[in-house]
Amino acid sequence: MKEGNILNQLKVVCSLCSLRELCLPIGFGPAELQQLDVLTGSKRHVKRGEYLYRTGMPFASIYAIRGGFFKTSILHEDGREHVTGFHMMGDIMGLDAISTDMHGCDAVALEYSEICEIPFERLSELSMTMPVLRHNLHKVMSREIAFDHEVMLMLGKMRAEERLAAFLLNLSQRFSARGYSAASFQLRMTREEIGSYLGLKLETVSRIFSKFQDEGLIAVQKKLIELKDENGLKRLLGSLA
Repeated sequence: MKEGNILNQLKVVCSLCSLRELCLPIGFGPAELQQLDVLTGSKRHVKRGEYLYRTGMPFASIYAIRGGFFKTSILHEDGREHVTGFHMMGDIMGLDAISTDMHGCDAVALEYSEICEIPFERLSELSMTMPVLRHNLHKVMSREIAFDHEVMLMLGKMRAEERLAAFLLNLSQRFSARGYSAASFQLRMTREEIGSYLGLKLETVSRIFSKFQDEGLIAVQKKLIELKDENGLKRLLGSLA
């Protein structure tokens, strides 16, 4: 493959990333861009089942997912896992540890993944001398806070069927925004993990999946989900009259 084609592919990946304002800023001179190249140059692969970070580890970097899928979770004292999020290409991980300087959850790869690691101390230092970078960093953090609030609202006021419908529609939108099919996608997580995230029992998640399939809203083939009636799922949420 020619070098130009590779670079074009990388630009497409970066254009979908939530950290694009930091890595691809506009209006910087050559010297500033060189500093940013060094800052965002650390990329590594994470195998399925491998932890990106663990609860209690010192906070040093934020991570942008270039490819793959992760889950974050916390472990209760009785040994129960509570899934706090699912993260795919373009998402940022690690921002929640800024206030405490320590990671408060585990982050594990659900499939073979690639991440960009950005040292936060160095990023903060550069942002003090680069107003555009500082502004963009605040935008990134604000966007993540807004998403967390949206999830909290979803889990706080919805019935079980509404939660699963909202979850599937959200995944559909996220895949579509990244150039993948909005109507057909693979679930990287188990039904038990979905239940943990949505605050539902495994039996409830399985029952609702079956109900949605019987009603023609979705088709399920192992981990492959096809949205057969997106408007029907939206009606469950009151999005459509």
